[in-house]
Amino acid sequence: MILYFSGVGNSRKVAECAGKMLGETVFPLTEVVGNKRDALVLQANEALGFVFPVYSWGPPAVVLGALERLHLSSIPAYVYFICTCGDDTGKTADIFRKAVRHKGWECHAGFSVTMPNTYVCLPGFNVDSSRLANLKLNSMKGRVEFVASCIRNRERKWDCHEGAFPRLKSYVIRPLFNRYMTSPKPFHAEDICISCGKCEQVCPMHNIRLVDRRPVWGADCALCLACYHHCPKHAVAYGGMTRGKGQFTPEKKG
Repeated sequence: MILYFSGVGNSRKVAECAGKMLGETVFPLTEVVGNKRDALVLQANEALGFVFPVYSWGPPAVVLGALERLHLSSIPAYVYFICTCGDDTGKTADIFRKAVRHKGWECHAGFSVTMPNTYVCLPGFNVDSSRLANLKLNSMKGRVEFVASCIRNRERKWDCHEGAFPRLKSYVIRPLFNRYMTSPKPFHAEDICISCGKCEQVCPMHNIRLVDRRPVWGADCALCLACYHHCPKHAVAYGGMTRGKGQFTPEKKG
């Protein structure tokens, strides 16, 4: 079984690709945790995988929260994760392993898969060029094939691209970023909004609703930017930070 969280779609794409290669069922993590009152049933000796994006050099808060609330019928025999990142992961592996240990389980393996950049809410951050985005997407299948072979053999392996200064990024910058730079308040729709409701439809947190034909953001935001990248008119903005920035979805690669 594979549980995933995805905003723009990179992690969903990887989860579905891995699911096909491994013959595993794939479910959205937040939907499973939010809708199931009973324990999620695992078969004997079944592996449990998690796929999620790296946000500010760590697992998204929504993923860690869902993991904490996840109730299973039995302890999984083999736990692994695949994280998607535009560049590097920092200490994502250590943070997620600690969260799994907190549940009384063991995380046996972890991997990173490089995917196109989607974060655009700070100066200097933008989507990749079409050439680089396509290069990353074209390399994804081969990388997931390697990861799937390791999972199939139930290897104990840690293969995440931490990058430079991983401790500084994950244990100093990340907490500050999560505290001060993840508010949904700057989100708004520009005048070119056509009230299509696409932002409401794609939000994995169900945090957007149309009021008088205009999107309104609630407080339960993962800052995944699905609303921004999927807007057909490029009308969703995050304050002034996204002005002049590009959009990307895996379905609309350049």
